[in-house]
Amino acid sequence: MATAEQIKSLIRSYTSEDKERFLTIALQVAAHEAKQGHATLAHEIRDLVDKKLLDSRKALKVISFPQDLKNLVLTEAPNIPKSALIMETKMEQRIERVFHEYRQRGKLKSHGLDHRRKILLSGPPGTGKTLTAKVLAFELNLPLHIIQVDRLVTKFMGETSAKLRQIFDLIKQESGVYLFDEFDAIGSERTMDNDVGEMRRVLNAFLQFIEQDQSDSFIVAATNNPKLLDHALFRRFDDVLHYQEPQEEERKHLIENVLGRFIDSNFAWKRVLKNSDGLSHAEIAHACEDAIKVAVLSDHNKVKATQVLDSINHRHGAYLGR
Repeated sequence: MATAEQIKSLIRSYTSEDKERFLTIALQVAAHEAKQGHATLAHEIRDLVDKKLLDSRKALKVISFPQDLKNLVLTEAPNIPKSALIMETKMEQRIERVFHEYRQRGKLKSHGLDHRRKILLSGPPGTGKTLTAKVLAFELNLPLHIIQVDRLVTKFMGETSAKLRQIFDLIKQESGVYLFDEFDAIGSERTMDNDVGEMRRVLNAFLQFIEQDQSDSFIVAATNNPKLLDHALFRRFDDVLHYQEPQEEERKHLIENVLGRFIDSNFAWKRVLKNSDGLSHAEIAHACEDAIKVAVLSDHNKVKATQVLDSINHRHGAYLGR
């Protein structure tokens, strides 16, 4: 069960009507229960917290983009809380710092300081970059606008830079989280042999726009290939977060989260954790979801390790063409 300190903290936060603190401690209790092997209880606590966050979430204003940008920007109202992020402790702390600085931005501004809001996310596909942007938007009650960078680049001279200017005008006018996905399409090193003059102009325009931006919006860029990015980009961002494939403890936490009440009491953790090595967060989550489908369609209420292993092996086989 929860520790004495956690119970006292829950009571203190409840009596002081500090809802955010109360929910944070409740998630800490869930994590504690998971470590004690009480996966079902931990999952139920997280479900209750997530439901409360959803119930209390305010309706988001969906902005009307100019006709020229409608196919370039996808607008979402994410419903994914930070408990969905499974990563090493140091990364969790760095993302929590972004939340904390935003919530205390008034205090920072009174001392002439700005909160972190220009963030570069790099790492292999499926490791949580886009998920982080969605969590950021949900936790801070902001709309998420995903810029389709591959559609932003056109063959007409000057058109890409003009559309980029329109996007930064929107960033200034409408507060939100703006995610530039597949960012290396415009952020590639300016000295690369296959570069052309127009793309150099686009990158220079982006560097200028992001440096001049003084809005309240978050500008998040995501890339699978950080080595392709121009070095001048890195100093334009307030923080650079590098993602990697989950380690054993993170894989276990992720599998527990996805399987939840479906997890079998005699689950063969050692084999599953060994075989899931080398897969991304997204691939492991999909494998678990596939195993749940097999169990449900077979009229079973528990997922066995063999079912998860089959799904994991199919994911590995995809890379080998099997």
